[in-house]
Amino acid sequence: MLCAVSAPTTCITFPRNICLSSKNLATRRFNVSASIPEPDGLAAKVEYTPWLIAGLGNPGNKYHGTRHNVGFEMIDRISQEEGIVLNTIQSKTLFGIGCIGEVPVLLAKPQTYMNFSGESVGSLAAYYQVPLRHILLVYDEMSLPNGVLRLQPKGGHGYHNGVKSVMEHLDGRREFPRFCIGIGNPPGTMDMKAYLLQKFSSLERKQVDAALEQGPEAVRTLILNGFNSKVNRFNLGQKYKYHKV
Repeated sequence: MLCAVSAPTTCITFPRNICLSSKNLATRRFNVSASIPEPDGLAAKVEYTPWLIAGLGNPGNKYHGTRHNVGFEMIDRISQEEGIVLNTIQSKTLFGIGCIGEVPVLLAKPQTYMNFSGESVGSLAAYYQVPLRHILLVYDEMSLPNGVLRLQPKGGHGYHNGVKSVMEHLDGRREFPRFCIGIGNPPGTMDMKAYLLQKFSSLERKQVDAALEQGPEAVRTLILNGFNSKVNRFNLGQKYKYHKV
């Protein structure tokens, strides 16, 4: 059975009650079609390439609000802003399908625990035939100050186990975009794992909440326009957000 998610002048169709096997992974394409008026009065049909936006984190109330779960929080915020309901389980992932503008989008929160995130992201990308350049990974980044955001077209894993797992399940490729959310470095000699699984202080929480408010518009800019001058200005503004010069 098929069910459809609609948006103005657009429609996405996708299968319901899907069951996937890692040994026998079928693929399914989904796209959005729109009619664009031509000078001669005819309408040209345009198809948009889908995006997979996957936030990394750990499932369960135990990890809610911790530093390592800000990727989940950003997906929740985008879901609210764009009206994309996360109501489907597939490939060990909680996800929803909708549109940003007229571009089809999968919003995903892997439920495999952080270190195995690639199992979910890789399976969804393969099943829905999402190209590498349209897999946006959203995750916490210790090399950035708390609450600072950064969009980049590619990169390594930076010793982030979730990103490392995703790269492993994308044939070792690194040419996919990332949306990094700064959480700062552990103070003193504090254990890194303990730091990642710790909740934010009141000041840190305010900074992260401010970042979550800015995130959806930044993602929308990327999805609709690519890595253009607006994204560059966004990154520059974030760089000096708390260090004005």
